[in-house]
Amino acid sequence: MYQSKAINEQYQRNADSGTTALGLSENALTSVTTLLQDVKTIAVSAGNGAFSEKELDTLGEELRGRYQELLGLTNSTDGNGQYLFSGYQGATRPFAETAPGVVAYQGDQGARLTQITSSRQIEVSDAGSDVFQLIKNGNGTFVAGASTANTGTGIVSPGTVTDPTAWNATGNPRDFSVRFHVDNTLNPPVTTYDLVDNTTGNSLLTGAPSGAGPYLRTYTDGGSITLTSQGAEPAFAFGAQISIKGDPVTGDTFTIQASTNVDVFRTLSDLITAVENATRTPAGNARLANDLNLSLSNIDNSLDNVLRVRAAVGARLQEIDTARSAGEDLVLQYQKTLSGLRDLDYAKSISDLTLQQTTLQAAQQSFLRVQGLSLFNFL
Repeated sequence: MYQSKAINEQYQRNADSGTTALGLSENALTSVTTLLQDVKTIAVSAGNGAFSEKELDTLGEELRGRYQELLGLTNSTDGNGQYLFSGYQGATRPFAETAPGVVAYQGDQGARLTQITSSRQIEVSDAGSDVFQLIKNGNGTFVAGASTANTGTGIVSPGTVTDPTAWNATGNPRDFSVRFHVDNTLNPPVTTYDLVDNTTGNSLLTGAPSGAGPYLRTYTDGGSITLTSQGAEPAFAFGAQISIKGDPVTGDTFTIQASTNVDVFRTLSDLITAVENATRTPAGNARLANDLNLSLSNIDNSLDNVLRVRAAVGARLQEIDTARSAGEDLVLQYQKTLSGLRDLDYAKSISDLTLQQTTLQAAQQSFLRVQGLSLFNFL
């Protein structure tokens, strides 16, 4: 019984330790959430066309401060020198900047565990790579981007998946370009575009290598550009669409590629570069708008991932609370059992002692009377 009680008390101490570590993780992730929301606000502000290049530089400096703050939060400790986001390697500093905007993860993919009941171990740390690095860019399925060589004012939307089955089909290269041509011989000029499979260089609209325009599809400002065949085009259906607004010029291209993992540090670094290098020309404004659109999508994805981890941490905290409550009930049961085994009932003990003393005295007196009897007492 004593051993069971001691083991249960150790589980309670483990639960307290786990609550502290997870509480600190929750606090750090809450701060990261607030930071990313602030970054998102700054990115939206940077899209204000009234801001001068100097004012954009000021926003860039503010973002640099947020970047350093983020790096500090991701290297938070539990107060005992153990890093919260280094996986199992608690003594290893998880994140280190190896170059501007390039941050390496030095922890592992494990998690430190603590025993909170005889049958349950719970994770009290997280792998920082899972929290801050394994984040899909773009809309989470594909990323629509503008070529840095574009000189027009076309701005691409994040795009949507219209048919997940078609997008995920084995034959889908998931790597396309939208290529523009403007025919200035017409009045008014007519803008057309081609859809190109980047893995083969062939046009989806003709099945032949993509060449110079004009192309088969006519561009409409803000209209949908679908990766699905129309009319007499060769049959294809890749389950995605984007829209582009503005005025692309001949040679401008936009890409549609499968999402890849991008860490939150790279997202902030790219945003800083876009804001600080912006130029207030029509093409420069379009380039900034495209960069901001992508950054905002990536920030939203980072926020979603952090919130996912926060929810998991909250669930673990709740589980520890439940285990602690059950452990407290066991403490009371052990105390009651031990009390019955070792505690003295003084009133009952005194009564029993008095009764035993009375019985003993009566027995002694009877013995003396019997001992004094003899046959001569009756003659």
